[in-house]
Amino acid sequence: MSCRWTARAALLLLTCLLVSTATAEDPAPSLADPTANGDFVIGPDYHVDPDLTDQGNPKGKLFEFSMPLAESKIFNGKDATLDPKKDVRTARKIFVYVPAAYQDGTKAPVLVTLDGPSRLDLVRNALDNLTISKDPNRKLPPFIVVSVQNGGNDSYGSQRGLEYDTMSDRHARFINDEVLPAVLSNPQIKAAYPHIAITEDPWGKAIMGCSSGGAAALTAGWFRPDLFRRLITYSGTFVDQQDDDAAEEKNYPLGAWEYHSNMKLIENADKKPLRIFTHVSENDNRAKDPEETYHNWVMANYRTAAALKAKGYDYRFIFSKATRHCDQKVYKQTLADTLVWAWHGYGSK
Repeated sequence: MSCRWTARAALLLLTCLLVSTATAEDPAPSLADPTANGDFVIGPDYHVDPDLTDQGNPKGKLFEFSMPLAESKIFNGKDATLDPKKDVRTARKIFVYVPAAYQDGTKAPVLVTLDGPSRLDLVRNALDNLTISKDPNRKLPPFIVVSVQNGGNDSYGSQRGLEYDTMSDRHARFINDEVLPAVLSNPQIKAAYPHIAITEDPWGKAIMGCSSGGAAALTAGWFRPDLFRRLITYSGTFVDQQDDDAAEEKNYPLGAWEYHSNMKLIENADKKPLRIFTHVSENDNRAKDPEETYHNWVMANYRTAAALKAKGYDYRFIFSKATRHCDQKVYKQTLADTLVWAWHGYGSK
């Protein structure tokens, strides 16, 4: 079996790599092992992880409030790069889940999820089930979930695209400097948890997203590892989707494609203190596009994972067979494992 890479042979290559590194004495690692880094192939059959279902365990508290865009100093909905034909929200919704295991007054770790509420239901179930787990290898810290709605629309010229696809620290600053303080000062949340607090430890701050939200998660940690160090991306948009008139084009002309382009942004930069999960589906967006389009999601994610591996990062990459962009089947099978892996070592860093 040849292991030569082409854009249409990601599955073949990953299978070659896994077979070449696993023997009868040293079998391929399991996704359930929180210490297992590297490349994984799953599917084409899928199941729902019981840890992502409601098992009747004690529930935390869910809150919802809005943040008007006009009041933001970072994303006010009036950027010159925006296409006037694409709608911008007047306010974005913020969903906050405080797990039952959280004790008021302690400095909680936090997971920010993008395109809120996205997979908040699955994350809530994982917290309810795994914060009380007796298995130290299957346990989550009682992190607070802050699920942030995007600013509206998609792709070039959109507020969502500006927030998620731009190669800068702007979105990381928005989350850290505006969203998290709004959570801590929200009257409803303060009434329930008068002494609520979020850790300042960047190892206690995670960010998760899919598609451009996945690109935003990596970019947040890449540009601001002092703020976010645990990064989770599904079907990451590591392609050229940054606005052509963005100021960042000067340094990153191919947008997030530069993570793995000839620029070799990941490999040529100093290694950063990050723990990074990535995923792509076999039939993800534009999976058959040639390299020169800079828009093949499968190629982009495979090459990003390869760059992380070459640089020696703590990383995990999943290739899911017979699935599509941000496929719900993948989340329902893997998200508990992903969260446990992403938070491995918290408290010991």
